[in-house]
Amino acid sequence: MWGRRRGRRGAGRGAEELRARRREREAALRKARREEQLVSKRLLREDSAVEEVGQDGADAVPDPLSEDEVLELLRAVQRGSEDRKGSLGRLRRALQNEETQQKFVRLEGSVRTLTGLFTSSLADMQLEAARCLHELSHSSDPAVAEACLPVTSYLLTYLSGHSVEFTELCLYTLGNLVVESEAVRKRLLPQGIIPVLASCIQSPHEAVLEGVGYVLSQLLQAKESPVEIIPQVLDSVLPQHMLRLVCSSLKAGLGAAVEFAWCLHYIICRHKSNTVLLVLGAVPALTSLLLDLASEIPQDAPEGLELCFLQQHPFLGQECLWLLNNLTADNPFLCSTLLSLDLLPALLQLLPCSQMATVLVLTVLCNIAEKGPFLCQRLLQQPVLPLLLPILAQPDPEALGQCLELLHLLFLHCPQAAADFTRQGGNQALEQHQSTPELQERAQALLHMVRQPLGAPSPCHTTLPAFS
Repeated sequence: MWGRRRGRRGAGRGAEELRARRREREAALRKARREEQLVSKRLLREDSAVEEVGQDGADAVPDPLSEDEVLELLRAVQRGSEDRKGSLGRLRRALQNEETQQKFVRLEGSVRTLTGLFTSSLADMQLEAARCLHELSHSSDPAVAEACLPVTSYLLTYLSGHSVEFTELCLYTLGNLVVESEAVRKRLLPQGIIPVLASCIQSPHEAVLEGVGYVLSQLLQAKESPVEIIPQVLDSVLPQHMLRLVCSSLKAGLGAAVEFAWCLHYIICRHKSNTVLLVLGAVPALTSLLLDLASEIPQDAPEGLELCFLQQHPFLGQECLWLLNNLTADNPFLCSTLLSLDLLPALLQLLPCSQMATVLVLTVLCNIAEKGPFLCQRLLQQPVLPLLLPILAQPDPEALGQCLELLHLLFLHCPQAAADFTRQGGNQALEQHQSTPELQERAQALLHMVRQPLGAPSPCHTTLPAFS
């Protein structure tokens, strides 16, 4: 239920409660985003897909093999006949079926046989065995990942392999294995996976860089990451190269830039001290990236055309917003820096871009507004209030919730904002939500604030509840 603040001291406590509730909502939002696009394992089949697809271009998963059929394939691979590569190819295709994967790893010596071919001196056999191991790493069955444990040290060794394709396969196989197997992570950390990745990140090949970013992002999401992984990463050369690659995305390739942007995101939101990133110049570097993106807009473009770029690469704006949110969450200095660099107009332009962008921009604005009257006044120097009115007409509850919270913070710290909001027709925008169950209490509290005479003490000390 809602509470009332009893004076200026209560205001601080209420702001802390709001911050905690918003952090909970953001954690859920990050979790949903992360599980949707990043925690899921990745599969590299592009190079071999041509021989496997049907006439309609669909890559069909083969039917499961019987145990006898799997055993026969394994024996064919072990016999060392002239057709061993063909047998490996048939095994790889069979391992695209998860049931077949489970039967294969249960056979005695199966993974050991693949490991032997993977470490052989024949490059074509090595590559085909690597593809088989990659198929196994994509399994959702933890037992399959555990069965691949003996091969992890070889995967690390071959990250300095003889071909980009082979190195890329090893990287994505490792990334698939570490994401859900703590046993794999515990083996790889003492074996030096962080130093190896620090070496690989200096590769000139974009495919390798993107693979490094994938492995690192998977490691940084592990439950033990804040204690066992992030400190090792920060002590290495990885942070400086991550920043370099994120900020040279227009030249080095967007794929790697996005992977390392996520890596920075996980470090910032899971590690208490980000001094290393600040010393490396993360804030000016990311600001420079935004300016570089803005420079891609034609100078003579009509108003609003600057968003065609975001239509081509919508994810890039979201990645930057995620990072800005984490940088400004509990840091007044970085909030002031964002305003001092005059990034607020560009931020406000992103409000109508997409549902996700609206929520993220509003979240960053809340981060700024909760820092107190001075920053709220700086916010209100821009046309923030008129831009919030269309959002109040949207059906999205997440955007509405963030919008109502931002209004609450502005009214709390700058009572004049409530009067300005009323003059712009804000009352009517709030009144339409009085009959919406999940919004009515929040809307009524804000209406109570804007209807009070300027200078009245009580309305500015109302605590808005978060969504349950």
